[in-house]
Amino acid sequence: MASRPRNLEMAFGAVIAVVLAAVFLLHGGGSAGRGSSAPTSPTVGHARSSGTGVVRWSALPPAARETVRRVRAGGPFPYSHDGAIFENREGHLPAEPRGYYHEYTVTTPGATDRGPRRIVAGQHGDLFYTDDHYQSFKRIEGIR
Repeated sequence: MASRPRNLEMAFGAVIAVVLAAVFLLHGGGSAGRGSSAPTSPTVGHARSSGTGVVRWSALPPAARETVRRVRAGGPFPYSHDGAIFENREGHLPAEPRGYYHEYTVTTPGATDRGPRRIVAGQHGDLFYTDDHYQSFKRIEGIR
């Protein structure tokens, strides 16, 4: 009878270890398969190194600058999808918890739909621009 509580205790310990390992890996603790070992803890007001390119505020298309202004002002936004959670499935941006990034449409001249251009905003003020529908990103610097 004395071994039964010991076996139960060992099984419980194993379950806890598996759960902790899963949480560690899901929240950026493991870099295998991610292609980046970018830090996951935020640095308030500054984007972390992510392997993305950089674009100066002055080099952004006027429509992208207007979208950034709207993001910083909290709207209004012309597209119903603006402000939706960006899940970073491609892994091009620094790893952050779900809900950290939100996407906003940058009007594309001549497009009959939302087009490929977006601003992706992080909760700590980091801003990224893509003009190829999430295939690549540029961190925006020098924002006015």
